[in-house]
Amino acid sequence: MQPPPWKRIRLRRVAAVLAAVLALTIGTVGALTGSSAQADSTATASATASATAPAIDCSAVAALDLSGISGAPTQIASATVLAAGGNTLGNWAACEVKGLIAPQIQFDLRLPMTTWQGSYLQVGCGGNCGVVSSGSAPAATGCVPLTDGAFAVASDNQGHYGTSMSSGLFGTDPTLKTDFGYKSEHQLAVVAKDIIRRFYGASVTRAYYDGCSQGGHEALTEAQRYPTDFNGIVAGAPANNWTAHTFQHAWNAQAVFAGTDGAATLTTADLTPLHNAVLNGCGATDDGIIEDPLSCTWDPGSIACASGQTSTADDFCLTAAQVSTVRKLYSGPRDSAGKLLYPGWQLRGNELNWAGVIVPTTATGSTTNQTNVNERVRYLLYPEAHPELSWRDVTFTDASYKKLMKLNEGPMDATDPDLSAFKAAGGKLIVWQGLADPNISSVAGMAYYKAVAKTMGGAAATREFARLFLLPGVAHCGGGQGPDSIDALTAVVDWVTAGEAPDSLLSRKINSSGTVTAARPVYAFPYIAVGTTGGSADDPAGYTAQLSTAENNLKVDYLGSFRSGYETVSSWVDGKWVTRPGKS
Repeated sequence: MQPPPWKRIRLRRVAAVLAAVLALTIGTVGALTGSSAQADSTATASATASATAPAIDCSAVAALDLSGISGAPTQIASATVLAAGGNTLGNWAACEVKGLIAPQIQFDLRLPMTTWQGSYLQVGCGGNCGVVSSGSAPAATGCVPLTDGAFAVASDNQGHYGTSMSSGLFGTDPTLKTDFGYKSEHQLAVVAKDIIRRFYGASVTRAYYDGCSQGGHEALTEAQRYPTDFNGIVAGAPANNWTAHTFQHAWNAQAVFAGTDGAATLTTADLTPLHNAVLNGCGATDDGIIEDPLSCTWDPGSIACASGQTSTADDFCLTAAQVSTVRKLYSGPRDSAGKLLYPGWQLRGNELNWAGVIVPTTATGSTTNQTNVNERVRYLLYPEAHPELSWRDVTFTDASYKKLMKLNEGPMDATDPDLSAFKAAGGKLIVWQGLADPNISSVAGMAYYKAVAKTMGGAAATREFARLFLLPGVAHCGGGQGPDSIDALTAVVDWVTAGEAPDSLLSRKINSSGTVTAARPVYAFPYIAVGTTGGSADDPAGYTAQLSTAENNLKVDYLGSFRSGYETVSSWVDGKWVTRPGKS
């Protein structure tokens, strides 16, 4: 198959802006293709001229009676002016509204005082949430409409208070669990739009959602369950296959902590030499990035210690136990028959990103992976709490898988590939993820996208409204080894407002002083960026779009399925779980 014709156009645009990109800082660069950067400047120039002024004072918002909002009775706690200098979203003054949607959905809404252009942005949360995080948008680095105050922006705590974003205690209350699972973001959208209408005397013209990890889960939940809430959605590293994902976390923990007396077989000291061996085995580029990790089948057995050999810094090798651990991480969670229990696994090349997440610093240390799965099995997977359970109690069998999937059918997962209502409403969706993500397998993102394409009439029909971008070397929601800063938000705004579908995004590495130190294009799945000029790996102009055979032909055969429609939605009625048919 020949590369698509748009690749030549995009590369010419990238080349034209390369010199400027490498010299500019985070506050002045649009992290997109050339056409999107042009749209940014146009939006900036018209920001003040087309702004809508408030119809009431900020202080008057605190007195609004929102108790009658259907399905989302609300009380305002405060409404105060936030000075431009104190706004983490950009240099614009806002009326900051804090409130509560029954029963416990706390939210923060920032209403531009002089720069609002009719749009609304809702920002997702991470982990198990429990905090309000309106202070940043995860995929909007360099988004000029955001930094210039064109959007009203809101975020919530997903319906509960948490002592940390890993806490799952709220799961002991079925109402709070349901709010976390799928209801809170819709309710916030309804309430925020109502407050905006009253404050400006004008309704929202376009609405956008931007979230990563659990925020990506929320984003896909909105596209699937509430297809008219948002015109454009950005879903980063979505934790949408929520229940099955528990098996991946537990599998990883059991694979790593498989040594004597439960000690870890790998520690962070092993990761750099292991990673270097993988880079050599997978043909990494000069910047240490594997362009197409899904195609690499390097086996850790190739560096197994010989009989009597001891691993050293100069002569690194893996023990038999370590080879088994790494193979398990690369294989993904499977039952005794070899069937996948989650549609994903660790891709080669993300080993450095296992540190602290999957692999501990010391053999008796702990990881965030253990913490996350413990919170799930103790408080979120079952109707009742099981504080005595841990990741060691998860069994990888057909029976245990089906039991947990049945218990969480409806409220906790967002796996429906039928996005026909969202497409019919004119919605546009960008899904993005790091290929070196150790928390949520990028394979799961590919598998879901392919399920959407199958349901929606094929790849071409799906590309009309939804596209997936995979960032080489990038970890969970950013970080890692590759350029990790993108502006997917401006891309989806351009798509919604101007019909400019993004064929590529520009990912950048930005240092602590805000200077761009590296950049490369990222093409829409299943195309990858391949260096073809022999120039610097940090030069976007040196890449060409190439079809990834591994991505294009990916087939993930796992015990579950991407359901077309939610057959049941669970509820807590009279002290027991009951189900009701149809989508909520």
